[in-house]
Amino acid sequence: MAEAVWARRTADGWTLAVHVQPGAKRSAVAGLHGDRLKIRIAAPALDGRANDALVAFVAAALGIARSRVVVAKGAQSREKLLAVAGNCDPPLLLR
Repeated sequence: MAEAVWARRTADGWTLAVHVQPGAKRSAVAGLHGDRLKIRIAAPALDGRANDALVAFVAAALGIARSRVVVAKGAQSREKLLAVAGNCDPPLLLR
């Protein structure tokens, strides 16, 4: 399978380009938003709660530990880069 535009392999694992919509009714993947994966997060964008919920959501969807997912860039923005350590299968997020 060809590598998705929003998911890039790195030496340490993966970098995921996401567009986050905080304050949604429920957390879910909403498809693509340009060259990023759009993820709706139920938590508000207040005191880092949306970032924490995003990390937990992505880790759960990929079946990996939360400690393996970090917001590498864009902590105060809707456009974020997530760094995922180790091996995983990013297309699982689209299921």
